[in-house]
Amino acid sequence: MAEPIDSSARETAPRNAASGASGRNGAARRTLPVWHYLGAAALGALNTLSFAPTPHGGWLAIAIFAAFYLALTRTTGWKSALFTGWAFGFGNFVTGVWWLYVSMHFYGGMPAPLAGAALVLFSLYLGLYPGLAASVWSFCTGHASNSRTGDRPFPPIWLGTFAFASAWALGEWARGYVFTGFPWLSIGYTQVDGPLAGFAPIAGVYGVGWVLALVAALVVEALVRAWALKRQSSGHQPDATAHPRTQRVAVVAPAVAALALIAAGLLLANVSWTQPANAPLNVRLLQGNVKQDMKFSEAGMYAALDEFQKLITEKPADLVVTPETAVPVLLQEMPQPFARAIRHFADSTGTAILFGAVGGTVTPDGRVVDFTNSLFGITPGQPGLYRYDKHHLVPFGEFIPLGFHWFVQLMNIPLGDFARGAPVQPPFLVHNQPVALNICYEDIFGEEVARTVRENPTAPGVLINSTNLGWFGNTIALDQHLQMARMRSLETGRPMLRATNTGVTAAIDARGRVIARLPVFTVESLDVHIEGTTGFTPFMRTGNNSVIAISLLTLAFGFAFGPGRLGRDKAADKR
Repeated sequence: MAEPIDSSARETAPRNAASGASGRNGAARRTLPVWHYLGAAALGALNTLSFAPTPHGGWLAIAIFAAFYLALTRTTGWKSALFTGWAFGFGNFVTGVWWLYVSMHFYGGMPAPLAGAALVLFSLYLGLYPGLAASVWSFCTGHASNSRTGDRPFPPIWLGTFAFASAWALGEWARGYVFTGFPWLSIGYTQVDGPLAGFAPIAGVYGVGWVLALVAALVVEALVRAWALKRQSSGHQPDATAHPRTQRVAVVAPAVAALALIAAGLLLANVSWTQPANAPLNVRLLQGNVKQDMKFSEAGMYAALDEFQKLITEKPADLVVTPETAVPVLLQEMPQPFARAIRHFADSTGTAILFGAVGGTVTPDGRVVDFTNSLFGITPGQPGLYRYDKHHLVPFGEFIPLGFHWFVQLMNIPLGDFARGAPVQPPFLVHNQPVALNICYEDIFGEEVARTVRENPTAPGVLINSTNLGWFGNTIALDQHLQMARMRSLETGRPMLRATNTGVTAAIDARGRVIARLPVFTVESLDVHIEGTTGFTPFMRTGNNSVIAISLLTLAFGFAFGPGRLGRDKAADKR
């Protein structure tokens, strides 16, 4: 096996034996100092700066992940790897999703200590996924056996780099799936403007994260082997068993592989996976800037209706889109003057309108049940309404998980249990352009967006997100959400239009570039000229299946034939 990162570990092992715990075979087990875990948490916190609004944070993410992988290689067993990953994840999430405190305390009315405690507990839960990924990496590479057979840091090897990438990708996928999922801050999002963005149409955000983790680990392998070669050449670390040429190849090979992956990402970004289709649309995206603490009061509702009636009927377009629940009432209770005004405007100007409101089903006895968070569409000259019902609901906001009603009662948020829409719903047709809709944070689930396009008989050429981020104030959540919407455009090769209450209202082209946006917390409309696309990217055809399959196969190979298997075989021979 290659030399460990610090050969002095061999020399210090006897000195540490007096204070360290003993392994199963009586050998001393090195205990990592507290600063190691504090450093991992600090790296996680620094990783938040890799995401929006930091420009070109993709390069920073690679550097931070290289440092994180280096920290993992300093561990000596699965437990220390677990806690190193957990500390990194906690630092990342507690600084990256702190805006949840704003929604719980300032808008939800939860006492500050409870809101802070909820944020910390949630961040600890989210941090488990990086921790588990790190422990899986440790087992797969035979690293976990170090705590039983000796006291050495883990030397980076090729299997370790691929196992790290695979375990990390599976951990992020699991975080985006378990308990309805929370894939916020998936590391692949940092590459929207980064060197690895070209992999997004092929493998999606988790695939981009897989490549990023692999590049970072390869960089560490090259640097560590270069350092070992330097020490050997200077006489500090003699090694007569390895030929100098072999050692030089061991340094150059991972460095070349990392550079090749970066070059591939840059080149793939120039590939057009989809083609323009149908006539371009003139679209107006509305931003009402309705204050969240007034949105559901009676005075606030009427003020919002007046504001959006004025914005909708300001001037004609092919399509006008409002934010989520711009009409903050049940559809059946919509004031007639507002309904007549926008219907007359649509019919007289040929403008299609999409507006957010609360839907419901009327029973034969006149009761309204099965409330939904919905978008309703008016097609000029056609009776009736198009309807899209949100499918992926927000826990604690649109449905209450079993056993957590007490938690929701601590907040003053006028939402409860909504009914879910179908996973795949027909698009809204604007002239000859089918448009796929999603509401709020539905657009952070890339495979679901891809499925909507892939499984529709009429494949939509434009994506539209209608959302209200007023719950989170003027925080990084607004830019982070925009960054994730851009990833959806990269994955699907389709433009994404965003109509938001407070920001960021924006138009994104099929290559993930923001072509127009409004300042946040303003009352304005954004006029954009957008052209839909046709065709499927590789990711749209396979979803997350490709990166999951590759990751599982890599880890299975490591478990079956890697250093861990060799260690088990040697132990069996001794018995």
